[in-house]
Amino acid sequence: MKTIIEPFRIKMTEPIKLTSKSERIAALKKAHNNIFLVDAEDCCIDLLTDSGTGAMSTKQWAAMMLGDESYAGSRSWKKFESTIHNITNIKHVFPTHQGRAAESILATTRLKPGDMVPNNSHFDTTRANIEFVGAGAVDLLTDAGLDPALEVPFKGNMDLRKLENFIEETGVEKIPFCMITVTNNTGGGQPVAMENIRAVKEILKKYGIPLVIDACRFAENAYFIHENEAGYENKSLLEIAREMFAYADAATMSCKKDGLANIGGFFICNNDAWAEDFKNLLILKEGFPTYGGLAGRDLEVISVGLMEALEYDYQVYRHATVTYMGEKLEAMGIPFVKPVGGHAVFLDAKAFLPDIPALQYPGVGLVNALYIEGGIRGVELGSVMFGKRDENGVEIPANLDLVRLAFPRRVYTQSHFDYMIEVIEEVWKNREEISGYKITYQPKFLRHFTCHFEQVN
Repeated sequence: MKTIIEPFRIKMTEPIKLTSKSERIAALKKAHNNIFLVDAEDCCIDLLTDSGTGAMSTKQWAAMMLGDESYAGSRSWKKFESTIHNITNIKHVFPTHQGRAAESILATTRLKPGDMVPNNSHFDTTRANIEFVGAGAVDLLTDAGLDPALEVPFKGNMDLRKLENFIEETGVEKIPFCMITVTNNTGGGQPVAMENIRAVKEILKKYGIPLVIDACRFAENAYFIHENEAGYENKSLLEIAREMFAYADAATMSCKKDGLANIGGFFICNNDAWAEDFKNLLILKEGFPTYGGLAGRDLEVISVGLMEALEYDYQVYRHATVTYMGEKLEAMGIPFVKPVGGHAVFLDAKAFLPDIPALQYPGVGLVNALYIEGGIRGVELGSVMFGKRDENGVEIPANLDLVRLAFPRRVYTQSHFDYMIEVIEEVWKNREEISGYKITYQPKFLRHFTCHFEQVN
């Protein structure tokens, strides 16, 4: 088998600041041991997120020059709308400055206190926007998705039995809509099968509940379906994406992922009343409905990027980089979520550091160890990000304690990945030296972004 090469050439370079271990220790201390608060220039390899951190193509850079900055009804808006219609065939299209803005307006216009929104797994901003308006966000992931070591396809699926039971127990009147996230970021970047999306839609249709797709990584999910689901091997990724959206009544999207852009998002829906409510609040919060907080050049970039993300050769390369790291970690016996996800490798912090209690946040310990050892910035997806509290205010740990190493699109080369693997191996060899952490400051919502940590001796 021939080496899978990057399907592009590098035309411009950006320097990386190489720091010493002592400098990184000082930087982390200054940031209160929270990797989010470390300056980007002090991170040699930045895997904090794949959101808005990718490199744009020549076609995208060229498209920026075509940006029509007219306030209303610009040519760039028409191109944006046409591209999304081509992919989704959904009636109403509203640009937003990023995905969480779409989530916020959707939650504000459609939810009230006491409502419940089921999902395969809500990600952080989705959950926060739902909870901010007093509603509840419930994860109904299949049991296979809760076992990091289990190597089966489509571990991002929603559990159909759990969904139907939830609807019966909660009552249709309290469920304004159901969501499904593709790929399932919280659960290790795992894909959702078309069969599962179709079955979820059938259940919801029976009860008259709309389906909203969180489509941030829809193209990567389409690739997994192409590779692993019978009947789709001869379909294009565009055809697969169209079928996914055919089951949706609405969708939110961060175009900073599979839009291959540095900023932007959208909300789409078929319901005229939903569209009217969304439009009115969009004008108040984001901007006129034909730009929604974005410059015309951003709309142009996204229009190109959405189609580039659906190119098969690009997805083959993208997945090969993730698989490459997974194979190396497997050979060293390092625990991670299997199979590898579409946009990241998720280390299993609970198995990596079994002696650190869940509420001493082993994921934070591992994230900080990776940064100190090699300047690699990852992110904890565990009890800091997804923990809850019971009715007495007692903290309940998350089901999974993961560390996500999210790969920016078209940014790092194989030598960077080899370096990352060496750093992870060194941390693995010295894992007994890693300590737990406690929180010394936290905000009410999305605490992981700004909270402060202190080591537990």
